[in-house]
Amino acid sequence: MEFTFAHNNFNVRDLEKSMAFYKEALGLEEVRRKEAADGSFIIVFLGDGQSKHLLELTWLRDWDRPYNLGDNEFHLAFTAADFDAAYAKHKEMGCICYENPKMGIYFINDPDEYWIEIVPVRK
Repeated sequence: MEFTFAHNNFNVRDLEKSMAFYKEALGLEEVRRKEAADGSFIIVFLGDGQSKHLLELTWLRDWDRPYNLGDNEFHLAFTAADFDAAYAKHKEMGCICYENPKMGIYFINDPDEYWIEIVPVRK
């Protein structure tokens, strides 16, 4: 039996705002979407154009409060070929929420406060 990653899901309160963030911060583009006939949900899959792994953003019409992310100990991680340029862009965007210079990594947070780890390509 063999398994491969398909996607990770983040539930979001403002789908358009989240999609704009992921496009600007990480270059992710919409791959496909599914909309409920009754308008109760929209699911959008975002991809990086290189890997098969997708980020699923789920918007629920009737959700009326921020999502409880606990201690935010779970996260996605992205490698950055030009780590310094990525850091400068995210600093300018004001979305860096945690830095660990000793480990050579930092985290950004999206509009719903999900954390995304940015790591350099390690050789």
